[in-house]
Amino acid sequence: MSPSVRLQEMIRVIRGARTQGEERGVIQRECAAIRAQFRQADNGTRSHNLAKLLYVHMLGYPAHFGQMECVRLIASPRYNEKRVGYLGAMMLLDEKQDASLLITNSIKNDLSHSSQYVQSLALCTLGCMGSAEMCRDLAPEIDRLLRASNSYIKKKVSTLWVLHGAVVLITELCERNPDTLEQFRKAVPELVQIMKGLVMSGYSPEHNVAGISDPFLQVRILRLLRILGRNNDTASDAVNDLLAQVATNTDSSKTAGSAVLYETVLTVMDIKSESGLRVLAVNILGRFLLNNDRNIRYISMTSLQKIVQTDHNAVQRHRGTIVDCLKDQDASVKRRALELSLALVSAVNIRSLMKELLLFLSSCPPELRAHTTSGIFNAAERYAPSQRWHIDTILHVLTTAGGDVRDETVPNLIQLITTATELHCYTVHKLYRALITDISVQSLVQVACWCIGEYGDLLLRGECEETEPVQVAEDDVLDALEMVLQSHMSSPATRGFALTATMKLSTRITHNVDRIRSIVSIYGSCIDVELQQRAVEYNALFKKYDHMRPEKTLGPSYRLFMTFVSHFHPPQSVQLQMKAPSGDVIPAHGLGQVTQTVLLNNPNKVGLRSDTVQIDSFPSPAW
Repeated sequence: MSPSVRLQEMIRVIRGARTQGEERGVIQRECAAIRAQFRQADNGTRSHNLAKLLYVHMLGYPAHFGQMECVRLIASPRYNEKRVGYLGAMMLLDEKQDASLLITNSIKNDLSHSSQYVQSLALCTLGCMGSAEMCRDLAPEIDRLLRASNSYIKKKVSTLWVLHGAVVLITELCERNPDTLEQFRKAVPELVQIMKGLVMSGYSPEHNVAGISDPFLQVRILRLLRILGRNNDTASDAVNDLLAQVATNTDSSKTAGSAVLYETVLTVMDIKSESGLRVLAVNILGRFLLNNDRNIRYISMTSLQKIVQTDHNAVQRHRGTIVDCLKDQDASVKRRALELSLALVSAVNIRSLMKELLLFLSSCPPELRAHTTSGIFNAAERYAPSQRWHIDTILHVLTTAGGDVRDETVPNLIQLITTATELHCYTVHKLYRALITDISVQSLVQVACWCIGEYGDLLLRGECEETEPVQVAEDDVLDALEMVLQSHMSSPATRGFALTATMKLSTRITHNVDRIRSIVSIYGSCIDVELQQRAVEYNALFKKYDHMRPEKTLGPSYRLFMTFVSHFHPPQSVQLQMKAPSGDVIPAHGLGQVTQTVLLNNPNKVGLRSDTVQIDSFPSPAW
């Protein structure tokens, strides 16, 4: 950014920063340019640079190196430089700093200036940051101005030293010593009358700022009334009508009016106000959301965030405007809109509002994705209308921003799938399609591998009422898991899920056990210790306990037959064999001619051995 950039351009660049680090970089470069300009001779840009430095100070960044520049500008004969210098002194200096002593003589000279506006600048600065010694030294000048015939200066002096100063003093006393509250609550009626006079008075050029009569004094009085009315019914009742009057008659199109209305809203929310007045305050904040100034939109959403729990229905009326703020270019406004949108989620609007949040997630900045996914998960867990909707929402988030979810997302989703018994077939089909489409999202791949390992038989069946049926072969499933194991994108944890799922399938499929054994044995010498340990343990199961494995596992679409091999009636021994839907028979190990078959159901899909079974009784021929 060029050192000669205008203040408005600097503000635009700073507000356009997407991250705090980017904002710091912009401000550091601009501060370095301002320092370089300060070290040069007077080049006509001192007031311009100091104005930019004051904005930097308002953002909370250090600006102390501009204090001496304030002293120089106050001593300037030019009004525009003197004005910026006095403003800088009020913001950067206080009575405890030595630099404040250097402007005493300049203030004294300006109090005797021929221009009433220069005198006004000196009076405002003296009232803002004057020390006891400075006020004592300049008291004769103040007394002379009080006796002057200029009404503008007399009003400035009287307001500065009497009314404004008294309000500030009472506010400080009440904040620091709560014991004084009862005593000063007696002054509430007088403060209400003063405030009504300011609100209902006509145009006064001496105190008018953008059409608002003395907004600084109005803000001070409202702040004091908020302190006095807090937790006090009597004071709150006395202030309610005034607050309604201020909220109704103050123009919010200008910044000064917005400042008064914002202070009014804070007062309404902090005292024991009527419900209708609180709704009016929320509506004012709702109008702020439509303001072109991003700062006003930001403070509006910050205030709504504080009251959304107590006035949820009133804030809910502005949900559409709040959601629109998710599209704002300013990162701070977007973050506040996200937090407020998540706070507005309820059982009534969960479906509609979640659509907006998922749409925002697909395009939100990277620094907001983790917060967005966490908020969506919490809202879905609290207000999910059904388990299927809950599963679909989490899978959508994993597909969109799976790399930014919390670590506990995978076990939480596995627990959810486990409890949704009627959705096992639907879930395994959906996760299988997601797995073969993209394996870059590790959290999604881990859940898919676990689900295939647990419910692979449902996937192979190819029958699912909840979704379009897909015919999946055993080789297709193993190809998908092997792809995960061999991919460079898979983390060690993901490979562990895939290897375990492959091992589980050895009890759920019929024709590819040898391939599974081969896949597992490869990872017995893997460089990853965790994966190697799993492979070695699984290989041990194959070698040591393979005799316990069913030779042929009864698939969900197979029919089980008992074959009698004896010619006696009734037969004295039986053997088991299976017949596939195609008609192929897996023969029994015994010998002899088949004389009779009996159809058995196996709804629980229990694995059965081919051992000979002794049967003592048989059903009647009519059975």
